[in-house]
Amino acid sequence: MHMHRFRARVFLRSISLCKSKWHQHHGAQFHFSQNRTSTTGPKFMEFAAEPSMQLQVLKALCSGQRKKASDLLLDFGSRTHSLTADDFLHIFKFCARSPDPLFVMEIWRFMELKGVSMNDTCSSLMMEALCEGGYLEEAFDILDFLGGSQCLYPVLPLYNSLLGSCSKMQSLIQANKCLDLMEKKMVGKSEVTYTELLKLAVLLKDLRAAHLVWQEYVKNYSMGIIALRRFIWSFTRLGDLESACKTLQQMVSLAVRGNISIAKTVYGKLYSTRMDIPVPSNKGLGLTISDFKEIKKLDSCMSAELDGLNGEEHSLLMKVLRWSFNDIIHGCANQKNYILARKLILQMENIGLQPSCHTYNGIIKAVASHGSLGDAIEVLKKMQQKNLKPNDSTLATLSITCCRTQQLDLAEAFLNQISECLYPHPYNALLASCNELNQPERAVQVFAKMKQKKVLPNIRTCELLFSLFGVVNAPYEDSNILSQVDAAKRINAIEKYMATNGIQHSHLSIKNIVRALGEEGMIREMIQYLHVAENLFIYRNPSLGTHMYNTVLHYLVKAKESDLAIAIFKKMKLCGCDPDSETYNIMINCCTILKSYRSACLLISTMIRKGFCPVICTYTAIIKILLEDENFDEALNLLKQVILDGIQPDILLYNTVLKQACYKGRIDVIELIVEGMRREKVPPDPRTCGYVFSAYVDSGFHNTAIEALQVLSLRMMSEDGNLLGEKKKIVNEFIMSEDLAAESRILKLFEDSEDELAVGLLNLRWCAIAGFPICESADQSLWARRLEGKRL
Repeated sequence: MHMHRFRARVFLRSISLCKSKWHQHHGAQFHFSQNRTSTTGPKFMEFAAEPSMQLQVLKALCSGQRKKASDLLLDFGSRTHSLTADDFLHIFKFCARSPDPLFVMEIWRFMELKGVSMNDTCSSLMMEALCEGGYLEEAFDILDFLGGSQCLYPVLPLYNSLLGSCSKMQSLIQANKCLDLMEKKMVGKSEVTYTELLKLAVLLKDLRAAHLVWQEYVKNYSMGIIALRRFIWSFTRLGDLESACKTLQQMVSLAVRGNISIAKTVYGKLYSTRMDIPVPSNKGLGLTISDFKEIKKLDSCMSAELDGLNGEEHSLLMKVLRWSFNDIIHGCANQKNYILARKLILQMENIGLQPSCHTYNGIIKAVASHGSLGDAIEVLKKMQQKNLKPNDSTLATLSITCCRTQQLDLAEAFLNQISECLYPHPYNALLASCNELNQPERAVQVFAKMKQKKVLPNIRTCELLFSLFGVVNAPYEDSNILSQVDAAKRINAIEKYMATNGIQHSHLSIKNIVRALGEEGMIREMIQYLHVAENLFIYRNPSLGTHMYNTVLHYLVKAKESDLAIAIFKKMKLCGCDPDSETYNIMINCCTILKSYRSACLLISTMIRKGFCPVICTYTAIIKILLEDENFDEALNLLKQVILDGIQPDILLYNTVLKQACYKGRIDVIELIVEGMRREKVPPDPRTCGYVFSAYVDSGFHNTAIEALQVLSLRMMSEDGNLLGEKKKIVNEFIMSEDLAAESRILKLFEDSEDELAVGLLNLRWCAIAGFPICESADQSLWARRLEGKRL
């Protein structure tokens, strides 16, 4: 009586939990069962010899008629006077295959009411149905109940099935509970147990647990090919290539000795033919035939010994070996271990193991991860010579590698060969390269192909789209109303594209929008997006705000919106965002708009107290304020101190002084700065030439202006101001040529980003056309020699 009450209590608890979970997670199970009708229908041929009532229950279940199946089950009991567990076998099989944990519990209740004893097969199928359906708690209850039954004792396969379900659900707590129960019941462990434990370790990314499984396994079993294969797979997935390689050497050693024991089922699944009898191994990972660093030391007779196996054994062994080599090679690609991958390929060749398409894909990825595009393409050629085609992921890897080396034509060619791209990463890489190289036209084509192939974007795609297309005007072009309208339309279109694909803004995507609006001078819209960024990111994580605020402050200062910049700077500090060196330099530059030397000095003082050292742009802003006040002496003294402090002045600082000196007609300052540039080896740029030339012309020194223009142009084209060798030939070709197309050829240099060379050639050609003699070296100029005596 006590046993019956216990059974009823366990059943009611389990069936209640099952129903709750069923309605919560599997409300559409009836329709789901109908979808299986076509696949399970032919199975009825197997049941032709079974009683018709069991067949009717199965048909009702397959058609999704659960209530009818329950009614038929009750009718089944009333019509049949003697029932056994085998009468329910195929119903249990269906429930395990579906899985249908609720109906399997209903069968169990019916069998309990009819006094039908459960056998090992049916109990195993019931456990499988519960486990596959995710009802682990109920499975534990049933297992505990069966353990207390006098007529049936749960065997090890039941526990292994439950442990396997714990692994699938990545439930460490339930797995430990199962192991404790196994230890309590003293059911022991089999090879299947260790396999499930190994799967759990991989799913939980626990390398230490995988090594513990290895240590316990070798205490109880000698290693076989299939077991080694599982450990190689596990160590590789967990990133332990060293252990994986050592294990691989054990596998090769077993293969050479003929210890194979492999066969395959009718379904093609490989299994070990060894009896599952514990036989301790006398070798651990530390006692392998070769350390992974010495893989190349191989026995030359291996290939011959492997060839001595019979056809099927040889075929299965080669398959397992190739799988294991491939696993580690792909692991090498993930860890960028190109050297180890090459050693493994050599070992494959030495033992007569032909690389497969999967092998070559792994090698190409490993080589590409090392940054060697040429070697990767060589491997690709070998692959194609053997009529093997790279898979889509390999083509994606090659395309990404080409993008890193800025070979965009080749990258696009590989990308076009991909038949199905599940992830946008290769397209993102190409878009990023287009952004870096300022090729928006190519980016438009890439994005169009991405949409054509229906590749779903991610947030990185949208970040790049804002960066590529948010700014309408080319560099150095001023914005206007038309460009601002166009920019707003583009940003709006990209945001709609994001919404269509369910993508939310990131910190970087909004920052790119802010930058685009700032470049177009759309201050009001830029501030609106700053507020969006504050609400989404900055108030929650102030550390993200510094770069965003710096971007906004930069464009406010550029637009001479000093009052708004000061307000944003104060708000930035109130939000908890710590200003950095860039922030202080932007605000010091803002002081040049206000012409406030005192405010700039206060900011520098605060900057130094916060641990930030002034840099060259800091001094440029201070000198600019002094020059605006016509305080040239103090500005030159500060410049001299900068040089004495070991800070290298840049062309922007020198041009800042030259610009103001040109406006004020200070030839003495002009000459001091030009000589200072020569001493500090800072080459002039086109602005330098313009300021110096204009200053002399405005002062009436025309000949000196031409001479200075020639010297500065020569120094702009060559560091020492001397044209020798090829450069001299180029100068003579372009400057002295009477061909009308000469200037067009000079202007073409701008397309190759050789601005200084192009401007220098145009300046010298203009001097030649004006009738002035051209000097080939700055040292020949009397003006340059005269300036050598001037010092700050």
